Amino acid sequence: MIKIRQAVETDIQAIVDFNQAMAWETEQKKLEDEVIGAGVRALVEDNSKGFYLVAEQADGAIAGSLMVTFEWSDWRNSQFWWIQSVYVRPDNRRTGIYSMLYEKVKELAEQTQGVCGFRLYVEHDNVIAQQTYKKLGMHPSHYYMYETDN
Repeated sequence: MIKIRQAVETDIQAIVDFNQAMAWETEQKKLEDEVIGAGVRALVEDNSKGFYLVAEQADGAIAGSLMVTFEWSDWRNSQFWWIQSVYVRPDNRRTGIYSMLYEKVKELAEQTQGVCGFRLYVEHDNVIAQQTYKKLGMHPSHYYMYETDN
């Protein structure tokens, strides 16, 4: 039995651990405890920035999580919700956890006025994730993502 719920303070360490694991799996990047910890805490404590959802198992262990942040679209006069920092523990992958998290995002968006859609980014080589997103009704965008680190 999996319960999908909004993250609370006691979930911060699990989310930090997930983000560190994801950064290493995807980019072989080490996230500093103090920085990622403060970043996760900032979002959990200030829902104007966004929110985390967690997938909690019956024994209380967190099996996965994702973060939602907000992007204002002047073209649509409403918000896109960005799905980010998606992580499911390796032993819980391919069990429907992400689908449950995504369904909860959709449910919350339906209860919130002014959400026009969802966006996420995925690594080019992560074919399994891309297949999952397509199966859930998402499609590739015609935009590329560019970034710079300051």
